[in-house]
Amino acid sequence: MQATTATEAPVLRLDRISKIFPGVKALSEVDLALYPGQVTALVGENGAGKSTLVKILTGIYQPDGGEITVDGTPVSFPTAQDAAAHGITAIHQETVLFDDLTVAENIFLGHALKGRFGLIDTARQRRMAAEILHSIGAEIDPDTRLRELGIASKHLVAISRALSIDARVVIMDEPTAALSHKEIHELYELVEKLKAQGKAILFISHKFDEIFRIADRYTVFRDGQFVAEGRISEITEGELVHMMVGRSVDQVFPKRTPSIGKEVLQVTGYDHPTEFEGINFTLRRGEILGFYGLVGAGRSEFMQSLFGITKPSKGVTKIDGEITVIRSPAEAVEAGIVYVPEDRGLQGAIRPMPIFQNVTLPSLSRTSRNGFIKLAEEFALAREYTERLDLRAASLDTPVGNLSGGNQQKVVIAKWLATQPKVIILDEPTKGIDIGSKAAVHDFMAELASQGLAVIMVSSEIPEVLGMSDRVIVMREGRIAAELSGDEMTPETLVRHAAGIAEA
Repeated sequence: MQATTATEAPVLRLDRISKIFPGVKALSEVDLALYPGQVTALVGENGAGKSTLVKILTGIYQPDGGEITVDGTPVSFPTAQDAAAHGITAIHQETVLFDDLTVAENIFLGHALKGRFGLIDTARQRRMAAEILHSIGAEIDPDTRLRELGIASKHLVAISRALSIDARVVIMDEPTAALSHKEIHELYELVEKLKAQGKAILFISHKFDEIFRIADRYTVFRDGQFVAEGRISEITEGELVHMMVGRSVDQVFPKRTPSIGKEVLQVTGYDHPTEFEGINFTLRRGEILGFYGLVGAGRSEFMQSLFGITKPSKGVTKIDGEITVIRSPAEAVEAGIVYVPEDRGLQGAIRPMPIFQNVTLPSLSRTSRNGFIKLAEEFALAREYTERLDLRAASLDTPVGNLSGGNQQKVVIAKWLATQPKVIILDEPTKGIDIGSKAAVHDFMAELASQGLAVIMVSSEIPEVLGMSDRVIVMREGRIAAELSGDEMTPETLVRHAAGIAEA
């Protein structure tokens, strides 16, 4: 079958789709059209709404407004099964497969082929699995246990599983993130085969070389809104970058006159076998150092290693000029480095515990005598730091899980500030919180820096990076791509370095 032309009607169309979460409008009347035999690249910064859209397409989320049509007929996807029944399937960056099952069993897991008496027809499954694998050029025995395959072959099994529902629309979400150069080339060939079969492909990637290599069309989202669509042949990389970031930094950030002091942290030659390589930078007292990058850049992985959660293969950390070996979070806190994680619910706080116990947990030596905790001192310490952050709660006995996202974030920050650190790492400090709470966190970050604390801020929000940082380090694929300051810090420059785009 030949790839179809753009004059044909779209297989799938989304019109004015909106999705609202508490305090956040993730999508605001966005449009998208997917054509048979063509690849449409969905482009946007982190937080543009791409993942929300994929979840709507696959029946995980329900839209709050707008219309979805398949072949011109309005449809809805109350469940993932309904989306699959309309021929929509997704190949995610991390697809769940099972090592103890065979390739055929993995391909048909959840929709096994049944024979007489409702029993699984294993022979038919093996035969159909072999046909699907052959159709994408994967020479894999359907009876092979998954654990015997390499990463690339497992990826082909995941693709075969997605195609086993006779898909008409194939969503590829960062499909090359874990693949080698050879495997990426093979994926490109597979995309061409799917196009030739008439599949409509939605391709989500931060890699511009991939987008311009395989996409026929593009759609750009920005801040949950539709910006533009068109043919990829009629646009340049620079124009695409401008559409991604072409909005003013319109949030109000605290006015700061930085008072940069002595060097407090020096990181040299930090490597990890799989996550990052060659990380070198310095940090001074009173400075806010921003770390920016796209999905998979390795920012959080590096910060977790610096905090002692994971172990680097090599690297030297100096604090106040002294070489400091950090093998655990406890040693990091002892050395004066604290880390406020992105996932505050899982990593940052113990949700069933009350506020005051969460805040004082790393500082029990300050609130205990002879092995006994002094409750009055616990409350006093917790009150001091929660008041500084303007925490809103009925009492310090309130379980953290009962608080809003912004107040949970304040509890986690208060917890680490109570240890009186020298360096605080804030990983996506305002993710998922409302505008008012964001302003409070930004004000407090500025206050911390003015008091001489050294701040590292990892953020995917360009306005936040530019509005709060004194310098910015841009990471790409586990390496430092650029270090920017002053007039170099522009939205276009950040995205160009993060995406690996040369200057025009």
